[in-house]
Amino acid sequence: MVASMDASSRGEDFEVLPNKESLSPSKSDMIVNNGEISIDKSTALHRGLKSRHTTMIALGGALGSGLIIGTGSALASSGPASVLISYTVVGIVVWLMLTGLCEMGTYLPIAEGFTGYASRFVDPALGFSLGWSYWLKYAISTPNQLTAIALVLQYWVPREKVNPGVFIAIFLVVIILVNYIGVRFFGEFEFWLSSIKVLVLVGVILLSLILACGGGPDHDPKGFRYWHHPGAFKEYKADGSLGRFLGVWYCMGIASFAYLSTEFIGVTVGEAQNPRRTIPRAARLIFYRIFFFYVISVFFLGMLVPYNSPKLAFATKQSTSAAASPFVVAIVLAGIKVLPGILNACILIFVFSAGISDLYISSRTLYGLAGDGKAPRFLAKTNSRGVPVAAMGTSAAFALLAFMNVSSDSKKIFGYFINCITVFGLIVWVCILLSHIQFVRARKAQQVSEQHLRYKAPCGVYGSWAALVFCVLVVFTKNFSVFIHTKTSDFDYKNFITGYIAIPVFLIMFFGYKVVYRTKGVRPAEADLHTGLDEIELHEIEFAKFEAERMVKQNRLGRFYRRYISWLF
Repeated sequence: MVASMDASSRGEDFEVLPNKESLSPSKSDMIVNNGEISIDKSTALHRGLKSRHTTMIALGGALGSGLIIGTGSALASSGPASVLISYTVVGIVVWLMLTGLCEMGTYLPIAEGFTGYASRFVDPALGFSLGWSYWLKYAISTPNQLTAIALVLQYWVPREKVNPGVFIAIFLVVIILVNYIGVRFFGEFEFWLSSIKVLVLVGVILLSLILACGGGPDHDPKGFRYWHHPGAFKEYKADGSLGRFLGVWYCMGIASFAYLSTEFIGVTVGEAQNPRRTIPRAARLIFYRIFFFYVISVFFLGMLVPYNSPKLAFATKQSTSAAASPFVVAIVLAGIKVLPGILNACILIFVFSAGISDLYISSRTLYGLAGDGKAPRFLAKTNSRGVPVAAMGTSAAFALLAFMNVSSDSKKIFGYFINCITVFGLIVWVCILLSHIQFVRARKAQQVSEQHLRYKAPCGVYGSWAALVFCVLVVFTKNFSVFIHTKTSDFDYKNFITGYIAIPVFLIMFFGYKVVYRTKGVRPAEADLHTGLDEIELHEIEFAKFEAERMVKQNRLGRFYRRYISWLF
């Protein structure tokens, strides 16, 4: 039996068993005697995230600046039809990626998440480079959300009056404190913040439908007017059909950024209760929610705001409005007086919540790297609440990049962050998809029956291949505009650097690790499909007992929520 696993003293927390490398006495303080495992609590996370926490935290991270602010850039650059097409296509790719991740995560939920799958099924060098790329992506995401906060606050307080650095400092401190308190408080806090997001977005979608039908103060049924004039497609960097195609393809990169963080469930397997049941449910609900919220919201947005509106913050270099979000612009154009300020306050909550999630993910990723021996060992230390303080502090240090807004235009900084984060995020998706492809090959080579899978990707390995090709194509072509000659510049070197720096960084880490440690690709017949199964099955048995006791005590209201409302919250 596993030591320190008494349910009565533990409450709802479940301690995470370290990975197979951590079982080595030279790498950990764990004790293994006669098959009994004693956990070193100084390096153990707690399984304090419930299913509703897992799904809503992932939703909270995804429903951030990509949807709330980034859609303004896409609409202004390419038109409403391009935005709708790109968000739909990328949504399908995300679903393919999530289903493959869930297939691996439910068969073998390990604390390292998908970095562990890359090491086990593809190449240890890929696990190393993927882990560090994922950490860099989220380490940069936190200052990006702080930049978005600075943009949103300019609706009330112009940067000429109060420097954005003041607000960035305040929100950074609060984000760090929420993450420091502990996983159970963090999960509950982020659950309610994300619930507010869902309510607000549902309200925005309903309001958008009403405004499109003429129910606003202007009593103007807009319908598809803006799809005809100024048009459904805006030509981008070229004329005619080529310009319209380039507009759609440009939006693919922006849509990819908006969907980033959905792979977050691959990180929470280390702190999720009964991950074999909660993870596939979380993936299904995350996709349905995001696909519903994103596609429906951008569809209505294109009906309410013309792409040539001067009120869009990204429409012109000299914008006439401080409203960073196109959804606020839609309400302003409809003539509603009070609501824009209220919605802007809600958007502030959106971005703040996403910032909390980003720091959480980056700290847990760094913790996983340390536990796997791919980062300094002190980063794997946790406090009594199971918080990896050193990893969190290191990740939080990168948030200081947000103070670049003190001397530069927030819109430009936001664009640079988006560029860099998107490519890192797409590389992560590529690695996850490649890991799933190799996982399927290993399972077949070792004759592991599909009956052993708790969840199977509906499109199988073919869906992963299709998504992989798409992601690789977007990685290399999303920044095509930097090579196009314009009247003001022959070469946009700033966006070139921020848009492509992630590729050499990833390749240097990958090949550097292979050279130093002389690693080889994992053969399917030799891939480790078994280490860790005993521990998770033990946890599953114990959680089943705990859940049975809880279900007996559940009242009618709880059953009603679980059956009819839990898909939304």
